[in-house]
Amino acid sequence: MFQEYDEKKVKSTTINPEELKPSGMKSEGVTILPSMNGVSQACISDSGSLKPINEKDDSFEKYAKPGYVLSHFVNRFMDTDAGQIPVVKTEMMLKDMLATVGARAGITRNNYRVIPGLYAAGEPDENSEVLVTANFKLTFDILRKNLKKLNVWILVLDTVGVNVWCAAGKGTFSTRELVRRVESSGLDKVVKHRRIILPQLSATGISARDVKKMSGFSVIYGPVRAQDIQAFLENGKKADPDMRQVTFTFAERLILTPVELNIALKYVLITAVALLVISGIGPGIFSLKSAGERGWISIVFLLTGLLSGAVVTPAFLPLLPFKEFAAKGMISGSLFALCAMFLSSASSLGISAMIALFLFGTSISSFLAMNFTGSTPFTSPSGVEKEMKQFIPIQAGAVALSLVLWIYSAF
Repeated sequence: MFQEYDEKKVKSTTINPEELKPSGMKSEGVTILPSMNGVSQACISDSGSLKPINEKDDSFEKYAKPGYVLSHFVNRFMDTDAGQIPVVKTEMMLKDMLATVGARAGITRNNYRVIPGLYAAGEPDENSEVLVTANFKLTFDILRKNLKKLNVWILVLDTVGVNVWCAAGKGTFSTRELVRRVESSGLDKVVKHRRIILPQLSATGISARDVKKMSGFSVIYGPVRAQDIQAFLENGKKADPDMRQVTFTFAERLILTPVELNIALKYVLITAVALLVISGIGPGIFSLKSAGERGWISIVFLLTGLLSGAVVTPAFLPLLPFKEFAAKGMISGSLFALCAMFLSSASSLGISAMIALFLFGTSISSFLAMNFTGSTPFTSPSGVEKEMKQFIPIQAGAVALSLVLWIYSAF
């Protein structure tokens, strides 16, 4: 697999493979694929007879084309009846770890992808198992780092850079895509058996019966977590109850909060500017002094709502009363707003201002906590829709009332 440094859009095309190979070697062709992660990539997809190359072999560099570089997670290539298959590393490099931090924070999340297709881990053969996953690189990395000492094939579906569970719900981790990828990768030429192992969380998007009918491959559902893959295979491809259990621990909830903060950051900055302007409205029509003195207090409550709704509520989710996330956000938001009231000079602004700030901070917390429903295994799409219809009017009404009271308190 190659990556092009030019981040401009590149159309699919075919280049002369002889430019990438030492003289005397021949093959059908090398296809340049469209950009999927901010850079364009190429996969060797021919049926030529390239000699497999390991990391220590200097001739590995002979396959590089000016402007392209082999993906850092590809260790070497191996020959199969379906052509050259890239063998991936099962150790995470510093580059992977730093990129994971960025994806967890939502910085590179929307373009964090790998090229779909067939990969290998270890030294798989025609009898090795085939694991299916999504092309979200964070998902891909979690899988490959749990394949140490295993010899397996990895079939990566095009889920548009979305993780397995969400992609299954959105319809990109689907029966159609799975069958198409089985056929395009030439999987029937690589393995003798006719079975593929899918993540359990992909079940909502896959019809095992249709996959068998259309591709000839039987579907086996693996464990929820990639860390259980080895035990699952050693247990005869059977999952125990713990492997089927979806957890949502404190650490698992907290690791999602950076994404929530990143998503909210742009809107928080816009809202902060609007609060400064609104805080300047008063008897003299507009006062820069009032905008500064009152504005910073309103921004404190904005940040209080952000911290409460996007961090504290998810972290202490099971401990907060009520089933609805918006209601949980109201509880934590109210507590944080009261604390901010005592720690700031809000009490000196009068009762109208205090009520306005309390309503505003609590509403922000409730709204952000409600947004967190999409990151949890606690809710269903219909449940989320019902909660939004119930609480958004309340949140909008509370914000509107708080703005009226905030302006009124200046007169």
